[in-house]
Amino acid sequence: MKRSEINNAIETAKKMMDTYNWTLPKWGYWSKEDYNNNPEMTKYLKDHQMGWDVTDFGKDNFNSQGITLFCIRNGIQSNFDDKPYAEKLLFMQEGQEIPFHSHKIKLEDIINRGGGDLAIEFLEIDNNKQLSKKITVLVDGEKIELDPHEPLILKKGQSVTVERNIFHRFYSVKGSGMVMAGEVSQVNDDNNDNYFLEQVGRFSQIQEDEPPLHPLWNEV
Repeated sequence: MKRSEINNAIETAKKMMDTYNWTLPKWGYWSKEDYNNNPEMTKYLKDHQMGWDVTDFGKDNFNSQGITLFCIRNGIQSNFDDKPYAEKLLFMQEGQEIPFHSHKIKLEDIINRGGGDLAIEFLEIDNNKQLSKKITVLVDGEKIELDPHEPLILKKGQSVTVERNIFHRFYSVKGSGMVMAGEVSQVNDDNNDNYFLEQVGRFSQIQEDEPPLHPLWNEV
């Protein structure tokens, strides 16, 4: 993935935040130099996996499989004395998807914060790799029954609880525009608690065709 694609994705996300009056913590706007000048804060952010995260899942086709994220707050899964929760913003351009994945530790709510309609598909797979016939999810506390691969459509303000070990993928509904989603969850660990159905890379190999606008959390 090219650095210019990452920079453009971050700029697009920042413009969408402006539209919905979201402002990041001050370090969300830091340059590489700012990180270098604040080593103690930089260590905290890296240890907690907080900050910008742009990935094409190693597919080199960001417009098809890719997402822009910003982790606002987070604990550390191995540290029970740290905070037990996390919060993220997720930005999906129309046509992008996050491939099917699940979490063994993290329980999460996905919220449509603004923009277009957010579609989420679910799969429950047993130890024999068989699909369940029906999946029940909570949409703002209401039980909804879905078939495997049946899209759940979240309008602005709606949210769904994603249970542990349930595979899910999400994307912006065609024709509805870019989505700004939110994630409120137990502690997030992108190094150890993502399980994908297909072989992907969680973090991208970056081609440095221009300087970074803001460093990603995993490279500070």
